[in-house]
Amino acid sequence: MDDEAYIHEAISLAREAVENGNTPFGSLLVLDGEVIQRSRNTTLTGDDITAHPELKLARWAARELDAEECAETTMYTSTEPCEMCATAIQYAGLGRVVFSVSTGALADLRGSEAGFTCQELIDAKGGTTEIKGPVLEDEGLAVHEN
Repeated sequence: MDDEAYIHEAISLAREAVENGNTPFGSLLVLDGEVIQRSRNTTLTGDDITAHPELKLARWAARELDAEECAETTMYTSTEPCEMCATAIQYAGLGRVVFSVSTGALADLRGSEAGFTCQELIDAKGGTTEIKGPVLEDEGLAVHEN
């Protein structure tokens, strides 16, 4: 599958998060062309402000994969990882992140100031994670708008 196909799935997971009573964020982790883990936002239903799907996947990868496997993974996510999640991704040593909605576009939609980008945080920590996005941003934004 290509990046867009995986981003479609991440956006679908974000829709599922909303259907389950949470805010619209979804992510999946891919290794060697196979989805090895999926996650949806559960911050509201889990009463846990840190239950972002990107953070949950980074924690899972750090526990379940060795460093070499982590470096070979790609995380696909419906929205660019926030500061907390980007730092966890860097510490977990994930190889690549592809996102749909950029930090700036989400801030514009919310009428707020944009935080740091994922790339800025990875760079500040001296990380090597490759960041790509936005991919299919209009489709990803539609989930936030609804």
